Amino acid sequence: MLYPADAFAFKIFGITLWGNSDTSADVIDPVRYTVTLDTPQASKDMKDALQSSSMLVQEQEKPVSGDLGVVIKARDDMDRLLATLYEHAYYGGSITTTINGTPLDKLPPNPTFPRDTPVAVNVSVVPGPVFAIGQIRLTEDAQKLDPATYDLVSGKPAGSLLIIKAANKMLDDLKAQSHPLAAISKRDVVADHASNTVDITIGIKAGPVAPLGAVGVSGTKAVDPAFVAKYSRLNAGQPYTPEDLRKASDRLRKLGVFSSITVDPESKLDAKGAIPINIKVSEGKFRYFGAGATYSTIDGAGVQGYWGHRNLFGQAEALRLEGTVSGFGKSTDTSKLDYSTGVSFSKPGYLLPSGTLDASIKAATLSTDSYDANTITGRLGYSYDLTDKDTVSAATSLQYASVDDAFGRNHYLTFSVPLDYVRDTRDDKLNPTEGYRATLSTAPSYEFRNGTIFTNAEGSISGYYGLGMENHVVLAGKLAGGTLFSTGDLQDIPATRRFFAGGGGSVRGYAYQGISPRNADDKATGGLSYVTASLEARVRITDEIGLVPFLDAGTVSTSQVPDFSDIKAGAGLGLRYATPFGPIRLDVAVPLNPYPNGDKYGIYVGIGQTF
Repeated sequence: MLYPADAFAFKIFGITLWGNSDTSADVIDPVRYTVTLDTPQASKDMKDALQSSSMLVQEQEKPVSGDLGVVIKARDDMDRLLATLYEHAYYGGSITTTINGTPLDKLPPNPTFPRDTPVAVNVSVVPGPVFAIGQIRLTEDAQKLDPATYDLVSGKPAGSLLIIKAANKMLDDLKAQSHPLAAISKRDVVADHASNTVDITIGIKAGPVAPLGAVGVSGTKAVDPAFVAKYSRLNAGQPYTPEDLRKASDRLRKLGVFSSITVDPESKLDAKGAIPINIKVSEGKFRYFGAGATYSTIDGAGVQGYWGHRNLFGQAEALRLEGTVSGFGKSTDTSKLDYSTGVSFSKPGYLLPSGTLDASIKAATLSTDSYDANTITGRLGYSYDLTDKDTVSAATSLQYASVDDAFGRNHYLTFSVPLDYVRDTRDDKLNPTEGYRATLSTAPSYEFRNGTIFTNAEGSISGYYGLGMENHVVLAGKLAGGTLFSTGDLQDIPATRRFFAGGGGSVRGYAYQGISPRNADDKATGGLSYVTASLEARVRITDEIGLVPFLDAGTVSTSQVPDFSDIKAGAGLGLRYATPFGPIRLDVAVPLNPYPNGDKYGIYVGIGQTF
């Protein structure tokens, strides 16, 4: 027996690629309507605010369910419009709604409307005068607070959100002073229509000062609850602050083992006068697998597959196996494809709650325009969170590399001690709109076959600045540089440790690691120093679509200090499509001063912003 398939559609970049996009397909007894929103006395900004808050207007292309659905939506809209008026300090406005010419309050309980034409809904809004803040009274423990600190100033427009936010901020500030039971006892707003003013009374009971008490954990099954309490870094006796609870929640969420997390204080103090804390969690799926893909017209396409376990031994130990193949389309020679496979393990909370142990082993073949390399790398490291924004790490690494480059075929066995510092203040790791990320790194190394001692010193900083109320434009920039010190010659350092630039994450428009000093045979040698810089303007066109004009530049030198004698630059335009897992990235770049016989353009596809 055959059944009709469910209607569905697939849409990306705002375009329906296939399927049925009819909005009435899933609505029972669909009724369509038209809406007119009249705001003759409103300012342009107020008109825009009313239009945005009206669901009748925003969803007029979507039918409602049944005749009563029109009435319910119109009533709900009146509440939204009234709230919008209050938000903008209009407390004397009026809203009139008619449906097919009949006032909303005159309609029968179960109205019926003709179906031959859409139901006509007319909404008229008269904002009236703007109300100003009149008298301000702070009572109880709020008396010691200055209302001006919270934007409560007599004569200022008395927007409802301003008043609500002020009271909530007062409450937050008292809780931050270790008053876990602080509560708003009074929030009165009285409008005087004779004087067009609003008198405000806010009362807050702070309650006693209390430290953290016992930390309880509930909801765990396979995860050790003692580990959860330890990793939260909430300790009995420390001062209570909501910020510490928020940080604990974020910290536990980043483990990836929980689908939901709440960290809340109890409603009363314990016998010792401390506030108990309850961490409630729901465990997610521990095992996962997936695949990914990348594409560049210069470097070809790549595919990745991976499998992992997020809770191997009950304390969020993570195991991940992955493999990649890339370089498809770059060359018809399959021996030129890049392969890598590896396994990694991490144990959070090792030795100290803020510490993480990590270990990995990886084998890879890499074919670039500058060199070919086969490598096997083992690493054992430890990272420590100094704060929620600052992390230091140290590791030991042993790498065997067989390299074919401008100096011929050479083999290297290198022991390194990588040391890193990262400060990250970005508001979003995948799509930041403010903050910055700064890194410092060095890796003292010894190459056994040539007896060469060398070390790198590198640093980078990327910054983000949003413009406008909703960050419709984000200016982003990145600057990076490094130098190598060695007791030997350039060829005594593995090509995998020399400096190159170019590619989708560096200077777009050039091949991956294609920017390099050349020898007399015009072969890339790599360098002892580099500087790269990138500038982007990330412009949001719609909620999902954005455009990104960009400019990249970089130079690599054979001296330990960049001489900037050969700067390569690329420029282009990118397209971004927002998804829950980060923006899908499509960049088109052209080299502004290409190498002879170099590529004339590059197209790059990936997930997440470039930096």
